Amino acid sequence: MDKNKNISMAVIKRLPKYHRYLEELMKNDVDRISSKELGEKIGFTASQIRQDLNCFGDFGQQGYGYNVKELYNQISSILGLGRGYRAALVGAGNIGQAVSNYSRFENLGFRISAIFDANPKLIGMRIRDVEIMDIDEISSVLKEQKIDIGIICVPRKNAQGVADELIKAGVRGIWNFAPVDLIVPDHVKVENVHLSESLLTLIYLLNESEQ
Repeated sequence: MDKNKNISMAVIKRLPKYHRYLEELMKNDVDRISSKELGEKIGFTASQIRQDLNCFGDFGQQGYGYNVKELYNQISSILGLGRGYRAALVGAGNIGQAVSNYSRFENLGFRISAIFDANPKLIGMRIRDVEIMDIDEISSVLKEQKIDIGIICVPRKNAQGVADELIKAGVRGIWNFAPVDLIVPDHVKVENVHLSESLLTLIYLLNESEQ
C-alpha cells in the first residue's frame, strides 16, 4: 500500500460514504451506475468521484460506468474491512453503552470484545453479551485478547491516562469520544469524535443561514 501513502485525508474520509451508498444500491438490486448518477445520489460531482477512485485504481469503464458490487468490494478491501478487528471500550456510561450496542459494527468486521469501567455499579453487567470489567484489569485483558483498537468514552480528565494504558497494552488505533486531543506516539492512529465540536459546527451553519 506504499503507493497510497500520499492520498489526502479528505479522499480517505469520503470512502466510507461511497461504501454506504454502494451498499444501499446493492440492496435495491442496482447492478451498475455511472459516476454522474452516483454523484447525484451522494452530492459529489462526477469528476470528484472519478478523481477519488482513480487514487486507488481503475474501477470504471467508459460507456458502462461502475459495477456496483465490484466497486463495493474494492472499497471494502481498500478500507481494510473483512480483516477482523478486536476492540476494547473504556467507559460504559451513556455514550459507551450507545457505541457498544451499535449492531452494524460486526457487519464491518469490527467486534467489541472487552468493556471496562471504574464504576462498581456497572462492573459485572453485560452489553451485547460482553461483561463490563473493572478498569484495573485492562492491561492483562488487552494483552491476552490481542486488542487492535481502543475506544475511549471517559471524561476528558481521564482520557490521556486511559490512552496511555491502551498504548502500553499494544493497541494501535484509538477511537476517541472524549473532548480532548490525545498525545500518542506516531505508530498509534487516533480518530476523534468530538460531539460538542460537531454540534457547534451545526449551530454556526444555522446562525449563518439566518443572517
